[in-house]
Amino acid sequence: MAVDVYFNFNGNCREAVEFYAKVFNTEPPQIMTFSEAPPNPDFALPEAAKDLVMHARININGSNVMFSDVFPGMPFVQGNNISLAFVSTDLEQVKSVFHQLKEGGTVGMELQETFWSKCYGSVKDKFGIDWQVNYDNGESPM
Repeated sequence: MAVDVYFNFNGNCREAVEFYAKVFNTEPPQIMTFSEAPPNPDFALPEAAKDLVMHARININGSNVMFSDVFPGMPFVQGNNISLAFVSTDLEQVKSVFHQLKEGGTVGMELQETFWSKCYGSVKDKFGIDWQVNYDNGESPM
């Protein structure tokens, strides 16, 4: 699978993804807000997060480009709001890539099961590049 680009925005993700979809004449984007994610009984979703974009994706000439708003209270630095997403259908490859990238780096989220993936994690590698590592078994809701 390809390495995809993942952009973060500070509350204006919906506007951005709709703009890029128009510019690149793509299909209308699929957009999931934080309020559409399965609820977590241990964490009440803040009102400020409910309408923010949790995930959106468009395809630009064969390349997946993904988008989200940062969660309220999370750091956002315009210009540094890009990460690379490695997605694979090979679970062992996902684990291997993650463990190699975290050597000398900083783990943002250890590999774990999420509602969209059986195995997802995020890491900033030793060169300062932000990576999202994701197992795709074809059952993702987005």
